[in-house]
This record gives sequence, structure tokens and C-alpha cells, in this order.
Amino acid sequence: MARAATGPLDDPVRAALLGPHAHLAERHGEALRYEPDVSPFLAAPHDPQEWDDVAALIGDGHAVVPAFAPLDPPAGFAIGMSLPGVQMVGDEVAVRADDDLVRLGPEDVPAMRDLVARTRPGPFGPRTIEMGTYLGVVTDGRLLAMAGERLHPPGYTEISAVCTDAAHRGRGLATRLVLAVAAGIRARGEVPFLHAAADNAPAIRLYEQLGFRLRARPDFVALTVPSDVPARASA
Repeated sequence: MARAATGPLDDPVRAALLGPHAHLAERHGEALRYEPDVSPFLAAPHDPQEWDDVAALIGDGHAVVPAFAPLDPPAGFAIGMSLPGVQMVGDEVAVRADDDLVRLGPEDVPAMRDLVARTRPGPFGPRTIEMGTYLGVVTDGRLLAMAGERLHPPGYTEISAVCTDAAHRGRGLATRLVLAVAAGIRARGEVPFLHAAADNAPAIRLYEQLGFRLRARPDFVALTVPSDVPARASA
């Protein structure tokens, strides 16, 4: 079965892993995913052969698929979560650099993961920082808020991990971070975009106020292959 033609944002994981993030990819046949300690994202399978490739690739592990069309996994796969989401594009956002923000590095990963664990903006693994630039608000050595770059399909970069310590919300830190990360993306000649849970009304309202517009409504689907079902090798 031929894969339907799509643009980069219709299949952003595949577009990123075949493009700017190829160095972070794991592949078996047609199945593509990020290295698991970078990100749990898997490109949406499109045909029976690719589902076989996915089974061989993830084995008894799990992956998360940004699904822009209904998924119909074959026997042996289980859907553990299906979270409705939104995809928003910021081609008209008035970006703003911010020299007071700190560029975060590998030495900051423990503090970043601690902040993510407390605020839960989405998955953030030991090597997620390798996906792009991350900026933070740091006061007296403590990370109060951060945001950064995640998926990188050609011509676009996703803003992700937007989070603020509960004691420091209401100060406009998320706005500063989103606009600054977007400024770095725009400086490369790319378009910022982002994803959010469809029921996260405060975040969506903020992004709309900043100039992001709704583009699509993907579901974020967690897939597992139960350990008692052997992975089927690709031909």
C-alpha cells in the first residue's frame, strides 16, 4: 500500500527522523522511532508491513504515536492511552529574544527532569536535551521555568517542555520562554509549532494570545507489544 502524500506537520516524527533528527533515529524496515532515552515518539505506521516492522523495533517495549488519522493496530498490540491533542502553528507570532534567559546544557538535565516531574508538561528523558535548544529562568541556582525545542521536521521546530514551578506561576515566565524559543527558531528561517493536550485550556488560551493558530487535532496514542507476543521479523 502506498503511503499517502503528507506535509512535514502531518507526520512530524517521520519527517524529523528522516531529516534533521536522523542522528537520533532507530529504524527497522519502514518503522522509525527516536532512541528511547531521547523521546518515546514513534512514526505512525501506515500499512501491515510497517506494523510488523514496529513490532520488531519496539519488541516488548512501548512507544507514543502522534496520530493524525485513526490507528488500527493488529493483534499483539495494545493501546494504553489515547490523549486528544491540538497542533498549533506560530507563523505569525511576534517573537522576542530574551538575554536574561539561560541556555541549559547537559549539566542542567537533573534539574530539568525534576521540574518536569513536578509540572508534567510531557515526556522528558535523559537525552531529550539533544533534540534542540532549551532555555530556562534560573534564580539563585534554581531552575524556575523552562521551554525548548523537540520535533524538528524540515522547515519547522516544535516548542515543548513549557513548564513553570508552581510557586512562580503568574509572572509571565512561560510567555517569555515561548517567545524566546520561537525567536531562535525564526532566526533559522523556520516556523515554530507546538502540541498541547486538547483539555489544557489555559495553555491553549496562552498560545492563542501569542499568535499561534490551530492547525490539526492529533491523538497521542501509547502503544505496547505485550511481552508474551513475539515480535515478528520484517521480511
